[in-house]
Amino acid sequence: MPDRLYFTDSDEANELIARDPLALLIGFALDQQVTPQAAFAGPLKLQQRLGGLDAAALAGMPVEQLEEAFRVRPAVHRFPGTMAKRVHDLCAHVAAEYGGNAAGVWEEATSYADLRQRINDLPGFGEMKIVGLGSVLAKRFGVEHARELVPNHPTLGDVDSYEALLDFQAKKRAHKAEMRAARAAG
Repeated sequence: MPDRLYFTDSDEANELIARDPLALLIGFALDQQVTPQAAFAGPLKLQQRLGGLDAAALAGMPVEQLEEAFRVRPAVHRFPGTMAKRVHDLCAHVAAEYGGNAAGVWEEATSYADLRQRINDLPGFGEMKIVGLGSVLAKRFGVEHARELVPNHPTLGDVDSYEALLDFQAKKRAHKAEMRAARAAG
């Protein structure tokens, strides 16, 4: 198990997402329409503002209270209302399905297909997040059932330093530009 993931420029945030499975899932839930740095810094902001990250506690609080924590400047996400609801739903799912143990998503998986379905069932997780989380689980945490989720292109699972994160982001931007150009030409 890594002592940190290099998804932000904050050692404290990187350590939190490596050691706390719920923080990792929250980071992935927030990884939409913001940079990875912003998304994966979010769990630390929430922990500091709420006094901890506990799935049952977060699921049990009113969404409006969680949204207030999202809105404190600097905001946790550019869409605080939507993302507060998403995190609330994610925590409710983890509390109900895994007894609050977010690592149960992968630790209790019995196969690749089971793991894929467990990740897919997480609120706010679609194909890109299945592949992204699966790649991190396989490459950074050694989760065997996640190996088949690793695609042939770079993912956050390949990031092993802050410089590698910046390189990953540059390649992702270039790939998106190529895709846009291909669509425009076709």
